[in-house]
Amino acid sequence: MKTVTFKNKNIDVSATIRFPKDFDENKKYAAIVCAHPISSCKEQTAGSIYGEKLTEAGFITLAFDASYQGASGGEPRFLEDPSTRVEDFRCAADYLTTLTYIDENRIGVLGVCGGGGYAVNAAMTERRFKAVATVVGANYGRLMREGDQTPDAAIKTLEAIAAQRTAEARGAEPFITQYIPNSQQEREQAGINDIDIKEAIDYYKTPRGQAEGSPNKLRFSSLAAAVGFDAFHLAEHLLTQPLQIVIGEIPGGFGSYRDGYELFSKAASKDKNLFVVKDASHYDLYDQPEPVAQALEKIIPFFQKHL
Repeated sequence: MKTVTFKNKNIDVSATIRFPKDFDENKKYAAIVCAHPISSCKEQTAGSIYGEKLTEAGFITLAFDASYQGASGGEPRFLEDPSTRVEDFRCAADYLTTLTYIDENRIGVLGVCGGGGYAVNAAMTERRFKAVATVVGANYGRLMREGDQTPDAAIKTLEAIAAQRTAEARGAEPFITQYIPNSQQEREQAGINDIDIKEAIDYYKTPRGQAEGSPNKLRFSSLAAAVGFDAFHLAEHLLTQPLQIVIGEIPGGFGSYRDGYELFSKAASKDKNLFVVKDASHYDLYDQPEPVAQALEKIIPFFQKHL
């Protein structure tokens, strides 16, 4: 395993490349790009869990930090910009094709949570990705539009973003908000009881999954593009690669359960499968051994077949 960088225009994207046992640089290997969830980083589930296990199965894996986040470059910090996130995937494919030990015709992509939505969106126009897998893949644009579930939630969000951009254009300090409450006590005080929020705190804010590259910070004024983004737009026309979707049986507020069914229904892929892990929640599939093992029992043979 080693840390590398590749370019997305003028941004240095930080990534971890993992090599299978007995790696021989004179041979050709299949490779899988692994994408982290919203608010996450390469040291968490996408790299340390799925990237690691796929490497043990014989693939080279590349887990990267999104531009403007984690150890990657880009200013201003803490942006969640869909177009740049999707371009990161294309640039990851560019990087892999420069490595002599990668078979450029055997590159796949896997994304977790919001990274799954982005992976799907990227694969529609990046034909070097020959197979696509998502684990609790979520459509971040849909989540942003739904907001607090009140009428006109998206419009209210956009109005607030517009007001903040005006303030910052006039010299106000940037508004750096957070994705989730910083503690269970903070969540309870806010009256939030959703299972995904509860388990997100347990994952991101405790030693279970805490990582320096995942600071729970989000630049609010940057979010207008995300509100107008649809990760699955044109999937019925452009997503033709083999597709493996994995979701947990227990639905939560982030919506990966219903997004999994929507993606399965929409995708033009002739070879597609939706696997529901029984009794598993969204965050169980980040790192809990038994649910992750069930997911990998589908994902590893899927990539072995198609790469």
